Amino acid sequence: MTSPGVSAKVITPAPPFDWKRLVFIGLGLAAFALFYFLPPLAPAVDPSGQSFALSREAQLAIGLFLLAGIWWVFEVIPIGVTSISIGVIQAMFFIRPASDAFRDFMDPSVMFILGSLMLGLAFTKAGLTKRLAFKMLTIVGENTRMILLGSFVVTAALTHFMAHTAVAATMFPLLMIILSLYGKEEIPTNFGRGLFIGMAYAAGAGSMCTMLGAARSPVAAGFYQEFTGQTLTFLQLSKAMAPFGWIMVFIIWALIAFVFFKPEDATIPGLREKATKLYSELGPITRQEIFVCVVALVIIMVLALQNFIPALQNLNRSVPLLAAAILFFLTRLFVVDDLEKRIPWNIVLLFSGAMSIGFALWQTGAAQWMAVHWLSMFQDVPWLIFVIAIAFLVVTLTNFIMNVAAIAITLPVALVIAEYLGVNPDLILYTALAMAALPFMLLVGAAPNAIAYQSKQFTTGQFFIVGIPFSLVALLLVGLFALTVWPLLGIPALLR
Repeated sequence: MTSPGVSAKVITPAPPFDWKRLVFIGLGLAAFALFYFLPPLAPAVDPSGQSFALSREAQLAIGLFLLAGIWWVFEVIPIGVTSISIGVIQAMFFIRPASDAFRDFMDPSVMFILGSLMLGLAFTKAGLTKRLAFKMLTIVGENTRMILLGSFVVTAALTHFMAHTAVAATMFPLLMIILSLYGKEEIPTNFGRGLFIGMAYAAGAGSMCTMLGAARSPVAAGFYQEFTGQTLTFLQLSKAMAPFGWIMVFIIWALIAFVFFKPEDATIPGLREKATKLYSELGPITRQEIFVCVVALVIIMVLALQNFIPALQNLNRSVPLLAAAILFFLTRLFVVDDLEKRIPWNIVLLFSGAMSIGFALWQTGAAQWMAVHWLSMFQDVPWLIFVIAIAFLVVTLTNFIMNVAAIAITLPVALVIAEYLGVNPDLILYTALAMAALPFMLLVGAAPNAIAYQSKQFTTGQFFIVGIPFSLVALLLVGLFALTVWPLLGIPALLR
């Protein structure tokens, strides 16, 4: 019995031991240990006879690649901490010097993602996000499936003019407002999962339609020109890729809304009326909102004109976004609390680690060895099987490393083998571009995936599982386009 005035001590039971987490920690370490203790593996040889040896460092890089993938998928530690371990293991096992492994953590591509997140934050702080969300809801109405469709269409359309990372960062707070009006923002729901996973997928699908959606298209155009001597124009790319991208957007919507994440509620009664009222309460657009809009338009114009004005081509795409972030601090739209508390550093670290492992695979030669080994297996098969093999390799690589690297690794090897088989290099180019835009399984595959993860509506494991059937659908769509649509657009499969 407790004496008067003396409070009873509350004993909190210890949480149950997480055996599942321990298993996946061990599985990741075992994958790395396997490649550590394996004897040297045989070189890969392409059809032209060029040999690609696998160095000791490259072999360990493959092991680290598998370890990171397992830990990221099953979230055995925070995803940003897994990224830190990528740099640490590279230095500990002499895969690359620490100065190289950790330099990639501040790569301009990581800074671009940081700048995109800060641009999205500016939209929220200025009040533009609420204005856009309420306006969109007054248009699409109360049907939850139509809300999903409207969100995906807006996301995909914006990626025609600005980088898909910036689009995802801008759309994220808007979708959070929509989720709050759904009334279940505190718990994961089918509607919430579908809304954010679909946004990430739609951002990728839309970004393949023009050269402005992501850096992968200009890089691929460079390899294409080097191999064929022909220049890929803005209109040529859009003509071939826009049909694929938009069909994929509507497939994403149909599978999410009717198969994988059917919303719990078919409608949100009174939503249109509520959105109209909330929109009117915002009043006229403010100076701060106009300022952020102008800055965003200037950024879009600078990034878009890089494809046409030689003087801007050497300007890294992260610079306009970071300059805008500095301007937001100078004008006191941002304060130090925004930097410390509102930037998702776990996500920034995630991409820092992704850049580090990507460069490790590239610089050690491990990526080229894997690509040559895989594609050389298909040098005597029918052309359609070869095209699907390219698509599979690209979509696998782009789930683990930046899509620009996946293109840079795969396309040169694929074009060499395509010439041997008599396959049209244009078909190889568009296949690689399509699949590089659709990393449906891992957060590190694309920044929109990681941005969507901030919603806390899904786990990394759930994202991985649902991404498998979506990836298979994308592979089937590539085969369908190679057989029917692209030949009708003047892109035959074979040159002979």
